[in-house]
Amino acid sequence: MTSFDLHTHSTASDGTLPPAQLVEQAASAGIAVLALTDHDTLSGIAEAQRAAAAHGITLWPGVEVSVTWKRLTVHIVGLRVDPENRALNQGLAGLQEFRQWRALEIGRRLEQKGIVGAFAGAQALANSALISRTHFARFLHQHGYAKEERKVYQHYLTHGKPGYVAGEWATLDDALSWIHAAGGQAVVAHPARYRMTRTKLKQLLKEFATLGGAGIEVVSGSHGPQESATLAQLAGEFGLAGSIGSDYHGPEGSGLELGHLPPLPSGVRPIWQPVE
Repeated sequence: MTSFDLHTHSTASDGTLPPAQLVEQAASAGIAVLALTDHDTLSGIAEAQRAAAAHGITLWPGVEVSVTWKRLTVHIVGLRVDPENRALNQGLAGLQEFRQWRALEIGRRLEQKGIVGAFAGAQALANSALISRTHFARFLHQHGYAKEERKVYQHYLTHGKPGYVAGEWATLDDALSWIHAAGGQAVVAHPARYRMTRTKLKQLLKEFATLGGAGIEVVSGSHGPQESATLAQLAGEFGLAGSIGSDYHGPEGSGLELGHLPPLPSGVRPIWQPVE
């Protein structure tokens, strides 16, 4: 098992643990270096940094930036960013405004289909954080609209379903420019989760590398061993480092527990090692 986890979420976005509690659990799980990478926000970083200092682990300030690439939504993780950087914060502010509008629109569309109170319910679950599809999924699951939370997406929140609202996120170029302005490293999050052909994934990675991208998540809570092996090969092909992250959202999630990720495959340069 690895002592790095470079992709996690807190209640600052759609995780269920406050930043300090997330850090405490990571320390208990034996993680030495943790990145907090909430969706399109840095608001949990200060609390996480204080907790990391108290528990003796290293906290990498991070963020998971939502990107629209060739009409697909992909996520780019920024690692070791300066949370005070103006360019990054201004870019994220635009995404946060869109998230608020999208949440209102999801609620409106669900209400048109007879699901009353979805926006208010999602807002309550978000507890003053950014409202995401995850909060709507939790609300609908809790109110009996699906037996499993993941089924909510299939029936209500994906393309062609009542609560679907297309994302209008940052461009890949913008996302990387914000991360680089903040002194960070850009990493493609969980590449195997995207519904892309091998050819299209290679297109994404080529463009990402050309723009100065640093790495891809080779090991992820949503990747199996074969997917990690394939991504290790692609990392080498495009000169990218390998990152590792659970994408942990809390103990209620279906992914891996903190501290239970396998190591990077041999031959992959870790994102935490400098380029020679």
